[in-house]
Amino acid sequence: MLRLLKSENKLEFIEQRKKMKREDYVVWRRKERLVMGCILGALSSELVLACDRFDTARDIWLKLEQMYARSKWAPPPRPPPPPPKSVLPPPPAMPSLPPRKVLKEDDMEQATFPSYGTLLHLEVGRGDLDVVETLVQEFTYKRLKVKDRHGNSALHIAALTGNTAAARILVDKVPALLNQPTTRGGRLPIHDAARSSHKDTLEFFIEHITDDFNSSKGVLLLCDVIDAGFYDLALSLVTKYPDLARMKHDESRKSALERLSRKELAFRSGARFNFWEQLIYSFGDVQLEEETGASPQTSDIETALGHVEWWKWYKIQVQKLQFNLLVAIDKLVPQRRRILPKILMHSQAVELLACLCYNLSKEDKEAIYNNVMMTAARIGIPEVVEVIAETFPDTVDKFFQIAATNRCEQVFNLIYQTKDHKHIYSNLKDSSGNNVLHLVAKLAPPHKLNLVSGATLQMQRELQWFKEVENFVHPYAREEENNDGKTPKMVFSKEHKKLKEDGEKWMKDTANSYIIVAALIITVVFAAAITVPGGNDSNSGYPMLYKKEAFIVFAVSDVGSLFTSITSLLMFLSIMTSRYAEEDFMYALPKRLCFGLLTLFISIILLMVAFCASTYVMLGREHKSVLILVAAFASLPVACFVFLQFPLLMAVVSSTYGRGIFGKRVRYSPLF
Repeated sequence: MLRLLKSENKLEFIEQRKKMKREDYVVWRRKERLVMGCILGALSSELVLACDRFDTARDIWLKLEQMYARSKWAPPPRPPPPPPKSVLPPPPAMPSLPPRKVLKEDDMEQATFPSYGTLLHLEVGRGDLDVVETLVQEFTYKRLKVKDRHGNSALHIAALTGNTAAARILVDKVPALLNQPTTRGGRLPIHDAARSSHKDTLEFFIEHITDDFNSSKGVLLLCDVIDAGFYDLALSLVTKYPDLARMKHDESRKSALERLSRKELAFRSGARFNFWEQLIYSFGDVQLEEETGASPQTSDIETALGHVEWWKWYKIQVQKLQFNLLVAIDKLVPQRRRILPKILMHSQAVELLACLCYNLSKEDKEAIYNNVMMTAARIGIPEVVEVIAETFPDTVDKFFQIAATNRCEQVFNLIYQTKDHKHIYSNLKDSSGNNVLHLVAKLAPPHKLNLVSGATLQMQRELQWFKEVENFVHPYAREEENNDGKTPKMVFSKEHKKLKEDGEKWMKDTANSYIIVAALIITVVFAAAITVPGGNDSNSGYPMLYKKEAFIVFAVSDVGSLFTSITSLLMFLSIMTSRYAEEDFMYALPKRLCFGLLTLFISIILLMVAFCASTYVMLGREHKSVLILVAAFASLPVACFVFLQFPLLMAVVSSTYGRGIFGKRVRYSPLF
């Protein structure tokens, strides 16, 4: 290699770097890249991977010298041991290899690497645009279309890495690269950009495509774009090529509508927001920002001359006020900027869904609609069911049964918008003779059951589903038997036997733990009521400090803590002695648990107040600063109870006394 570089007068690139002017750097960098390509072309695949992280030929040379060169101060190597004597004949001599071809400067530009293809592939992946532009200008048309061992051209590498600038350089030089497929799979660069989720590169390819995509490659692209979550680009593709809505993917045999119906997070019903995020979502105004982009402005001269009507001026002033309000909200609530992209994504997904349904026909009912409806009802995406039901009402057959079986309440609530059709759906049966009440009597899927914490609340949720569907079906269906001779009530008892036992065990363990806490509080506050702070008067027997306001606070809080803790103890004892019937999990047991937790929480607060008041009575006159420290420590157990046990109390209250999961959504007209 040294002889080759010396013959080509290129040793300066592996020796100490010389100082040069700025205008000579581009030329030097190009030649240095060629030397580096020559060195890498002479190495094996393993050494190429080991030297890939170096950017200059000198760094690669130093690495190789460190790995293989022998220092001049090292002792001479030991002679090899004599070969062992063998009775076998000596192996035949290896044929002499032909001399290695000496690469000229033009040959170095076209050197290929075992793993990276040409030097252009390597530089596109690294993102050095100056070198990429130089190589594109120097390479021939045929050389620019060379593929690596994976069948990817340089434009495929730009699509996989998201190098939009390099892709623009390549397409400007050779537009035919857009339509050059890979050797394996036949993917175009636009498909690789969609699968790699590089939106900028994908938008560039969509703007420059010239072929007709009303084919299998168009369906593949549309499905990849939907999987990447770029619903605005998918909408533009469907608008440009409407026939893609009716086609199916060759490999998965799924249409674009079927792919979209599985994207639960693409719709509002699949988002998981907390209280503040839901509040921001409800007031999010994406349309205003998308349409205006800046504060609306009107020329004062035009307004003075009357060129703008008063109502237009009033509308612009309202838009200004809204824009300023949104700017102020963004500064006060930074989380709004994180919620706005999700709002835009949900609206784009619904718009894409409506566009796909619009481009389908009734002939596609069996091929697409039924699978989409069943999938959306099973996963729980009411937006998909609602749009399809509004487009083709006759496609709604069994999705209410599937929604009830899979515990998708948002889809099931659409039944309140169906006028008189719900009586027809309630009488439908499956092949085993099960009506909808038989189906909902079965145990919920684990992923839906685990959304509720605690076996007791899970049993309550199952009973709520059963009672809701029981009120919905015909009275005869409540006692109707299936092919196995079982009524819905019998199926429910059999399916939920283990869940009922787990709920009983959970309730008893929880009540037993709270009984210990309540008994401890009763003992403390009862002893504090007998031994009052300050002692009693030996003559009258009254407390010495009964006229102090702090003593009155102590007495009231101590008595209140005693009575509330006793009440809590009695409520938990009633839970321990309950009969634990299935109906008790609906209201009786949750009510007792809720009331017991609430009274226990109040007793803990009053206990801390009584302790602080007692401390103030004894030390408040001379050490007033002690009261602040005592109050700070007294708030610690209250805070622990709030953060550790209060969520359980809120879950029980919400599940028992809340608005529930069933009910009609706000709509201006019936669904169908």
